Amino acid sequence: MFALNFVLTLFYNYPLLAIATVLAAIFIVTSLHKIGPTEIGLVTKRFSFSKLAKDNPVAFNGEAGYQADLLMPGLRWKPVLMYSVDKYPWIQVPAGEIGVVIAQVGQPLPIGAKSAVYRKELANFSDLRNFVQLGGQKGVQRPVLPPGSLVPVHPVGFLIITRSQVYGEPISPSSARKWAAAGTHSLGIGPQGRPARTRSHRAAASRQGRRHARYGWHRHHLRR
Repeated sequence: MFALNFVLTLFYNYPLLAIATVLAAIFIVTSLHKIGPTEIGLVTKRFSFSKLAKDNPVAFNGEAGYQADLLMPGLRWKPVLMYSVDKYPWIQVPAGEIGVVIAQVGQPLPIGAKSAVYRKELANFSDLRNFVQLGGQKGVQRPVLPPGSLVPVHPVGFLIITRSQVYGEPISPSSARKWAAAGTHSLGIGPQGRPARTRSHRAAASRQGRRHARYGWHRHHLRR
């Protein structure tokens, strides 16, 4: 009761201060993001003076769009006026299956190559920035995620395909057709060439599609 009287008194005597306090509280609360123990937060920058290159869907230097650095488990701060955050599950490869990794960022494959060059230091797919800085290439990666793997992987930088699930957000509508042509439909691509999704993926799908268009990726909008 005392708190209510205090708030009413504050509004009555100092209306501008009270409104500013309420707005500040809303800003703080909506800027805090609780990331679960087996979740990651995909950060999208709403606007910037810098724009992404046409062949790159991920921002490494503060451009508008999907950011390279993910939010790890815990209580994280991202100002809501500048950033939005979508939660994704860690990649979990069931027993008896493997995870085929497809990079959507990096250097282009050499002409005639069917898979990316293999180097031991590129096998850590939980660090997208390191993968790109070390010269990782787009396309199918030779290392696979072994059964029982539980790793945080950037959902735009990489697609992970197991027999029962596809993790990640394809940036090109032709991706599913390419997987089917390569025979990866046996690892989880449905008969219409559409990847299966986790529930959190489905919940975020409409928001992701709108952001593809907003940040210059409308031609890569994920077709449903």
